Amino acid sequence: MWRGIVCGVLAGAFWGAVFIVPVLLPDFSPVELMVGRYICYGALAAGLMLPRLLPLLRRLRRSDWLAMLRQALAGNVVYYLLLAYGVKLAGVAPTSLIIGLLPLSVTILGRKDHGALPLRQLALPLLVVALGIACINLDIFNLDIFSHAGGAGGAGLAHKLAGVLCAVGALACWTWYALDNARFLKRHAHFSSVEWAMLYGLASGVIALVVGAAMLALQQAGGADDAQARDWPRYWLVCLLLALGASVIGNYLWNLASRLVPVTLSGQLILSETLFALLYGFVYAQRMPRPLEWAAMLLLTAGVLWSVRRHAQEEGEGREAGRT
Repeated sequence: MWRGIVCGVLAGAFWGAVFIVPVLLPDFSPVELMVGRYICYGALAAGLMLPRLLPLLRRLRRSDWLAMLRQALAGNVVYYLLLAYGVKLAGVAPTSLIIGLLPLSVTILGRKDHGALPLRQLALPLLVVALGIACINLDIFNLDIFSHAGGAGGAGLAHKLAGVLCAVGALACWTWYALDNARFLKRHAHFSSVEWAMLYGLASGVIALVVGAAMLALQQAGGADDAQARDWPRYWLVCLLLALGASVIGNYLWNLASRLVPVTLSGQLILSETLFALLYGFVYAQRMPRPLEWAAMLLLTAGVLWSVRRHAQEEGEGREAGRT
């Protein structure tokens, strides 16, 4: 289980970087960011799996194809599209903090899975997490990490509300994906963690290619041609790095974690994504957190560590019972 915990935290460290990409590339739309990232992810997946790609594809059953496509849509394409729109419209902090509710949503919805602790045993750790999220929301109107870099500070109320709704949609997508992915991997041991990460990477790449081709056709039909006005080399470099770090490495680490820890604990580990997103934001803005931000991060970390301890105790008691 501890190996799974380390993998989950490292996945969060890679995933936290996705929140600053819309700020690094403000001239590109969320759809363009999604298309670039997942075309790169699909290309990397195909290249890494090329020697055994055809045998792997022959092993796929109809149910595997359906799972691969739905997870590629929910956990990659639609999720990142909504996340990027949330950052563009509402800002980095509100988006990351709404998605920071994942520990609560995944834990509550996954409480009946095999190996999950009863919700009453996680009530106090979850209360600490909720207090941490409350602290962040108290500070949210003063939090403007990226205002100097094209954030949503000047957006109207309607834009911010639309961004919040996008962030809520991203939360719903990833909650469903986390549960579906964990359950699928535990039921289908014939796919390794890296194989499954590469397979839905390929599916994401195909979907992104279709969306990108349709978008290009619409732009050409409308006579739009602004390629020379934007920094396309920077765009592809950032998309490639994001695909390698957050998608290839991050998804592989998360698949390992999903196999090794209960769903209720994996929900807590997702919180590392929020903490790293805020950390990267403070580094980017070159400032220290404010008191409420410190309190929130400490409470969130304490809640996750408390939950980890509860699961470790339960696992230890289970081993003792097995010996007797």
